[in-house]
Amino acid sequence: MLRQVRRLAIWMMLLLGATVVFARGVQARQEKKDYLTDAEGDRIRDAVTPPERMKLFVIFADDRLKKFQYELTRTVPEGRRAEILNGLLNAYAGCIDDAADQIEVAREKQVDIRAALKSMQSKGKEFLEALQKINQGGPEYDFYKDTLQDAIEGTQDALADVDKALKELNTAPVRRKPS
Repeated sequence: MLRQVRRLAIWMMLLLGATVVFARGVQARQEKKDYLTDAEGDRIRDAVTPPERMKLFVIFADDRLKKFQYELTRTVPEGRRAEILNGLLNAYAGCIDDAADQIEVAREKQVDIRAALKSMQSKGKEFLEALQKINQGGPEYDFYKDTLQDAIEGTQDALADVDKALKELNTAPVRRKPS
């Protein structure tokens, strides 16, 4: 009888331990809301230089913003509409932030990023205009207005980082012909 009770206690402890491990795994997956698909993550990892990564992050941000605009105009919205809209805006902001973070990486590695900065500057201005137009309101504006404000601020911060980096970069020296 005592032996059976011990076995039962051991089985219950094992079951409890497995439940705790499983619950932590589920919690970790829920907390990690990666805004890049696996393929996009692979493309970022495969990009060797900061300018390449910056361009990819801007492309991904553009994709998220277009998807957000599409979702706003859908006549038959999804059931989790507020979650989808906020998720797309958060993903957009994450891409823009990561693109801006590559500026510092490029500085550390002393990589020329002028072309990527100019591209990011022009696209960033387009993004900001689109976000400000969305910010004028709409039927479901309350669902996403806080996240939209964060996206606008993130875009403005990224553009300020780009402007600062462009000013700091020295122009290439002009070579003179020997006399």
